[in-house]
Amino acid sequence: MYRLLIVDDEEIITDSLYETFSRHMPDQLDVCKAYSAMEALNWMRRTRMDMVLTDIRMPGMSGLELTEEIQTQWPQCRIIFLTGHSDFDYAYRALQMPNVRYLLKTEGYDKVLTMVEQVMEEIRQSHHMLEVLEQSREIQFRLDAFQQEQYVRQLLQDCNSAPISRSEMSEMQTELTKRNIELQADAPVHLVLGRFNTPLDAGIDLRQVQDSIRIIGSSLLSEQSTLVTAADHYGDVIWLLQPKREKSYEHNQFTSYIEGTLELVQAACLASLDMSIAFTLSGRACAWSQIPRQYERLRLLQWMKVGDGVSMVLTDNYEGFAAGAVKDPVRISSRIDVMSGYLETGRFQSFYDIFEELVGELMLQEMTMERAMETYYHLALMLYSTCNRWGLQQDTTDQRSLLQLGDYACMKDAVQSLYRTADELVHFKRSTEEERTNLVIQTLGRYIKDNLEKDLSLVRLAELNHFNPSYLSRLFKQEMGINLSEYIDDCRIRKAKELLHNMDLMVREVALQVGYESAHSFTRLFKKLTGMTPQEFRESLLVR
Repeated sequence: MYRLLIVDDEEIITDSLYETFSRHMPDQLDVCKAYSAMEALNWMRRTRMDMVLTDIRMPGMSGLELTEEIQTQWPQCRIIFLTGHSDFDYAYRALQMPNVRYLLKTEGYDKVLTMVEQVMEEIRQSHHMLEVLEQSREIQFRLDAFQQEQYVRQLLQDCNSAPISRSEMSEMQTELTKRNIELQADAPVHLVLGRFNTPLDAGIDLRQVQDSIRIIGSSLLSEQSTLVTAADHYGDVIWLLQPKREKSYEHNQFTSYIEGTLELVQAACLASLDMSIAFTLSGRACAWSQIPRQYERLRLLQWMKVGDGVSMVLTDNYEGFAAGAVKDPVRISSRIDVMSGYLETGRFQSFYDIFEELVGELMLQEMTMERAMETYYHLALMLYSTCNRWGLQQDTTDQRSLLQLGDYACMKDAVQSLYRTADELVHFKRSTEEERTNLVIQTLGRYIKDNLEKDLSLVRLAELNHFNPSYLSRLFKQEMGINLSEYIDDCRIRKAKELLHNMDLMVREVALQVGYESAHSFTRLFKKLTGMTPQEFRESLLVR
């Protein structure tokens, strides 16, 4: 879904364009509006905009000045100037800017609609980056990439979470420079974790897919940031990012940039690779010593996803880690670690494959007693800790006996207990994802009905529910069968009909109570959806 912001100091023009585009293509276009350049900049700080349709001459900040600000933060954003002024100097200055179009208001709505559709098609074409991928593969320095990846993996697994001293920071900077990593050891970093959801067909090279995703993500994210990327041992993709030093960002502005750019990465991966990607990212930069803990939090956040996790962008807004906090002291074997990751991320067949492999080894005749006990307790500890983490202390059978191998008559009985616990964890994981989705949609519906007079824009609803706007829109339609904007309009009309029964309320008062500052806009929508104006509806009540 693309996002369009309409900016004009003349409210009647802004409202008319907003209503036109909102009805024109609700499945493809999320429309926002602003009555001044400063209000438009507030929108840009909150979320990514793909297109801005703006007047040139406005009080305070002009459309040209607004465009310069927008392109500093969102260089991929397309600008369409819509103005009543045919002054050549204005048009000339506008056309010198990148990604800019120029239209006169006298050209009519049809011309504006056509122009927006053309710009949307340009954006779609820009997502087809296969040629960029091929060129990047030809010039990629495999040795540098390998060294960088090994270093990033080392950072992810480092158990020392104590603050880094000045001398250690200097040593780290030397290591970064030696590997051609442009990040600065004296500045905190943001983390992004990407997981592809589309199953790989037989014969497809996993490494090639990972490389392609990393190239696409890095090419888009590097416009405003310095970064390094790697594939972790779960098969997921990780980025470490810092804003470019010449860029000046307000609080959370860099996070907003990352969120918006990751949506473009998702679109490019879908268009070029036919691959669906889900992202989690750190909402706040963390110290280098806290990278392992932030990484583990992002992995957990992916597990706690709502719905199927397809094309979502989730942000971890955790305030920070306590200085000197100790990381989990013991790490179990690599296969147990990978199996746990598969369970948490819902890859059940891969989870069972490793589970069956380990249980098969456990029952081998040549297995020593010491090795059999070690394998069993590794499995039991992973299942037991997962039950505790998921809050199943009282619900899962045999949990108390999992860590007491002597309670079972034989190893076969103990293994059956492992199977039962594993099956119950898989069943719980599948059911809770559906329950969380239903709860989110129900809560959203109640909020809309109770707050019809407030800001119900997609961006605002996404902020309240801690979701990416595009993902929330898709999730709502998937669960409810209608667009979120249609649902809001239906709720407003239903409430309006109730209020119109009160003959003491003026139509304008009814409009305000259902979220319309303009009685004219309310009347137009009411007639469009009911076939009569609010006054005609009220008169029909008297006839009855």
